[in-house]
Amino acid sequence: MSEFFDFLRHKYAYIAIGEFKPGKFEEARELFQQAVSTYTTGFKGSYLLQEPGTDRGIAIIFWENIEDMEANQDESYQAILDKMTPLFAKAPMTSFYEVRSEIRPASEPKIQV
Repeated sequence: MSEFFDFLRHKYAYIAIGEFKPGKFEEARELFQQAVSTYTTGFKGSYLLQEPGTDRGIAIIFWENIEDMEANQDESYQAILDKMTPLFAKAPMTSFYEVRSEIRPASEPKIQV
């Protein structure tokens, strides 16, 4: 029965879409990696995407649930975020999404979300 309930659970994705000041993407990438390295409980992985030739990007962070993300926002995370904020050209757009489907290549192990 527990496998059935595991199947019903879905991850959540925190999405941030933004643009950094010219030439600041690399510095922001380093800070992003530092911030993500502070995450523990409920963290399921992340991606940082950059539009080629620009300072625009998308951060995707996967969580078991939204409360876990909030619980991981401690002092060290906040200090890193304070360093990153001035690098943005304008405030990023952020949102949460529930992961409803996950498709992996046949060569990878199947994981039910």
